[in-house]
Amino acid sequence: MLVALTDATPATCGAKAGALGALLRAGLPVPDGFVVPFAAHRVAVRDALPVGLRDDLARALAGTGPLAVRSSADDEDGARASTAGQYTSVLAVRGVDAVADAVRACWASLGSPRAVAYRDAAGSGTGEAPAMAVLVQRLVDPGVSGVMFTPAGPGGATVVEASWGLGTSVVGGTVTPDSYEVAADGLVTRTVADKRTRVDRAGARLVTSPVDGPDRHRPTLGDDDARRLAHLGQRVADVLGGAQDVEWALVDGEPWVLQARPVTAVPPARRGAAVGDGATLVGTPGSRGTATGPARVVRGPADFAHVRPGDVLVCPWTDPAWTPLLRVVAGVVTETGGVLSHAAIVARERGIPAVLGVPGATTALRDATSLTIDGTAGTVTTRT
Repeated sequence: MLVALTDATPATCGAKAGALGALLRAGLPVPDGFVVPFAAHRVAVRDALPVGLRDDLARALAGTGPLAVRSSADDEDGARASTAGQYTSVLAVRGVDAVADAVRACWASLGSPRAVAYRDAAGSGTGEAPAMAVLVQRLVDPGVSGVMFTPAGPGGATVVEASWGLGTSVVGGTVTPDSYEVAADGLVTRTVADKRTRVDRAGARLVTSPVDGPDRHRPTLGDDDARRLAHLGQRVADVLGGAQDVEWALVDGEPWVLQARPVTAVPPARRGAAVGDGATLVGTPGSRGTATGPARVVRGPADFAHVRPGDVLVCPWTDPAWTPLLRVVAGVVTETGGVLSHAAIVARERGIPAVLGVPGATTALRDATSLTIDGTAGTVTTRT
């Protein structure tokens, strides 16, 4: 019923677990663990644990500390569709009961509205849910973590986004991360963001807390750290082949690889900062293209019913649960988030222009105001 992570393959355990298994076999720093494979899910009835799986989990979990329990579906982490953030991950899990609950939650997430909407929009909604394996790994407690995109070809730059604590705030877009570009010759260019919150583990739960004043504007990475991560990213790309979207963590200065998948949609090229004025707000270019439409300010699920086709979604951030809105709107503006967040990746896959990290957007932009957003330049302009 269980497969050691070092033995995981995409055919039995999904691309997410299979990639990490390949990296472990190649000697890269990946937290060890095991996988509940496709076979276990296939014999489950209404997401109940099959006979014998609970006993297997109890033996595998003996003496373990806090864990990360994450989906590894057979349509996840593909070359054309990432399924970024659409299935369930549960962090800070401890004990057989909690792990069993997390496994069931991962299985159940196959039928969630956001996952179904993503599959339908990607053209993979055949009516039959994909198979789901579940990855169980040791959870690391990082001081800094984030995401990097390795270059698509020789001579390209590695793009790294980083923030304090666990990487959930970076991938979830709830913080605007520091951004680093590491050129092929090792030159590092950085943009330090105002990192207002962080997520950390406290026992068996995750806690979001404000970042102390001086750390909000202090760089999360030194240039040498950024170069080490870029070098690690290149090793990942060499093992897996092609440009990779890598989630990473630094624990006491040592890097760990938490996930690696193909880059499905390259972010807009970086350019000089745009200039804002009374009618134009400036953020980070997140997804190429332009769109004009009425602003629709959405602060939570209660506002979803107000969104109409052709609206420009204006929101604090785009939680993965908001994926169904991306089938309707003409563009996206967020107050926080980086170009490597899950929502930005999905927007690029959908071809929807996005401008990220526009401070105060939900108050500066009034509902129903006509907007033009330029996801290549990173600008949001109101129309009269």
